Amino acid sequence: MQQKLINLLNENARLTNAQLAVMLNTTEENVKRELAVLEESGVIRGYKPLINWDKVAGDRASALIELRVSPKKETGFDSIAHTIMEFTEVESVYLMSGGFDLAVMVHGKTIQDIAMFVARRLSTLDGVLSTATHFVLTKYKEADVILSDDDRDRREYTV
Repeated sequence: MQQKLINLLNENARLTNAQLAVMLNTTEENVKRELAVLEESGVIRGYKPLINWDKVAGDRASALIELRVSPKKETGFDSIAHTIMEFTEVESVYLMSGGFDLAVMVHGKTIQDIAMFVARRLSTLDGVLSTATHFVLTKYKEADVILSDDDRDRREYTV
């Protein structure tokens, strides 16, 4: 039941315990108990809406920043990752394989705000060897949700 419950919540975290109980062929009390176990064990870390920021008034820019860092002898990449996680501009931090060590998703009001964050705060951290910033121009899909209203291909073809 636990995996099915997780899958259902991943698709729609707004389902009520009553709806989940019907879908899982169990009682609301069992769903409530299982949710408590998942929350207490840290499997479920929170419930958050997926926002299409392009439809919200106000400015918002996002970027993926690749970081090459020098790991600490005692803690590896963990200490620098934890330091980076504390910045309010940072949405996500991932340890990566390949040409860079950490991938950091950040947001700011403008591209310039993000550029200043990288230049003044992120790149100056002890252990950061280099950064490469990639600004997000359009989000088409996020967390399995298509964000665009129109999925037609709008590129013009010339012959």
